Amino acid sequence: MMFFSRRVLFTAVGCGLIWMPSAALRAQQNDAPPASDQQSAAPTGAEGQEADPLNRQLSDKDRYKAQKALRQELKGTYKTWLDEEVTYIISDDERKAFLSLANDEEREAFIENFWQRRNPNPDSPENEFREEHYRRIQYANDHYAAGKPGWKTDRGRIYIMWGQPDSIESHPSGGLYERPIEEGGGETSTFPFEVWHYRYLEGVGENIDIEFVDTCQCGDYHFTIDRSEKDALKYVPGAGLTEYEEMSHSDKKDRFNGNGLEQLGNGPMGAGDQSKEFDRIELASKLFAPPPIKFSDLDAALDAFSSSHKLLSGPPFPFDVRTDFVKVTDSMDLVPITIQLRNRDITFVTKDGVSKGVVNILGKVTTIMHKTVQTFEDTVEVEEPSELLEKALDGKRLYQKSLPLQPGLYRLDIAIKDVNNPDHIGIYGRALDVPIYQDDKLGASSLILADVMNTVPSRDIGDGSFIISNWFVRPRVAAGLATPVSFKRGQELNFWMQFYNLGIDDATKSNSATVTYEISDAAGTVILQKQLESKDLGAHSDQLTVEKSLPIAGLEPGKYNVTVKIDDAISKQEIAQSAPFIVE
Repeated sequence: MMFFSRRVLFTAVGCGLIWMPSAALRAQQNDAPPASDQQSAAPTGAEGQEADPLNRQLSDKDRYKAQKALRQELKGTYKTWLDEEVTYIISDDERKAFLSLANDEEREAFIENFWQRRNPNPDSPENEFREEHYRRIQYANDHYAAGKPGWKTDRGRIYIMWGQPDSIESHPSGGLYERPIEEGGGETSTFPFEVWHYRYLEGVGENIDIEFVDTCQCGDYHFTIDRSEKDALKYVPGAGLTEYEEMSHSDKKDRFNGNGLEQLGNGPMGAGDQSKEFDRIELASKLFAPPPIKFSDLDAALDAFSSSHKLLSGPPFPFDVRTDFVKVTDSMDLVPITIQLRNRDITFVTKDGVSKGVVNILGKVTTIMHKTVQTFEDTVEVEEPSELLEKALDGKRLYQKSLPLQPGLYRLDIAIKDVNNPDHIGIYGRALDVPIYQDDKLGASSLILADVMNTVPSRDIGDGSFIISNWFVRPRVAAGLATPVSFKRGQELNFWMQFYNLGIDDATKSNSATVTYEISDAAGTVILQKQLESKDLGAHSDQLTVEKSLPIAGLEPGKYNVTVKIDDAISKQEIAQSAPFIVE
């Protein structure tokens, strides 16, 4: 939240107070009658003393003059900043706040805070968001001008707000166009048009297609949600027919009988697609709305915690965190961060027979010099039928975010908020030591004990929570750093681990290592031990993945330890990882 100083004059009006900015006050003073007239006309109070002529209720005319003077004061660089430079990214509340400021000093402070709120690295003197924003404005002016500055065009606006699209389908000359089947199929001629594709836009969705059409053929491509607008033959009888119209299954005039946004024509998929016109209207509203600043309250909570190292007031919201490390490249690790929420700690609101809890999550990774290198924010929703809520309170909900990080020492801060109970906030902070995997040294990932583990289809590799390479690995999260994870006797013990930089024989181009995994009890007695040959896991690879599911029904309740180690016969190195667990 931002606070702005303001010099104001308060006037009693009935039981309320009115504030007047200094500019408006000056305007009122300039319009006031001469001092002699003020003195003779001034009313007296109950005590017989003269009343302050400024302490009178403003007439509608005076109020209009004051507001006009305030608007005229906003000119030059500040007017350019508001109406041109940030017009697409400033929120309505911020615009109103800026217009209410009284002087240039307050405006300068507002602008500084405006950019700082959007700075991905608040501790840096450089603001990457601001620099990128002005770069986009310049790019738009250089590439999308069409009788007006590029930033004023629809393509320029989308580029400034959302950046470079992932791909562009461009038809700069229009001409012959083979319609896709969802547009009715068949051939037609089009005006110049472009379709910008974004794989993901935060707050908008995935696989977003944005269409621009140059119907004037003057280079001014405007945004449209009507895909039939690019059809240059749409209003020409008998021309540019769809496949259904060519086969006499429908008539071209039928396109114009409805009241929909588009006149695409009938087809095997067209009717259902056209019915989604409200989805396209909603898409347009999201695209042109100022990008939201999410979870600013949680960001403030993190800042307060990192500076004072004290929890905020209010009931604490407990949660558990687990971090793991997996090698991606020689200079980059994948760091899955898993957050465990207990349903009983979440506030549920019941409506229409459904109980719903909502938790906002904000995370930040910073260097030891307080430079922010990664942030993430998300919302976790938990829904249960109201009649099953009491039983569901004993359950837990996991959330995971995997971050790519270079090796080094960082700090991880996480804040969570119970949306249905805004004062219920939880804070977490600790060091994060991301390992470096040297080429000539045997290395290992974290040893992950999981409650669910299975392979995933090739299309899902690298996409979604709990996915590492081609495996779905949902880890067990302990309640506290010193507490082992627990399994019930009827469950299986799943573990997953990778080894890196195995030696490769120059002659056979193969590895030669022995992998051993074992389970031991609290006294150190080995209960189970198995060996695997590296050639059976991947003969010609310097990286191995070990994943096993073991039944634990035969283990008595108590504490145990699982250890996975590898002995590399070629590099003459060995390495091991261990993890404790409890059988209930």
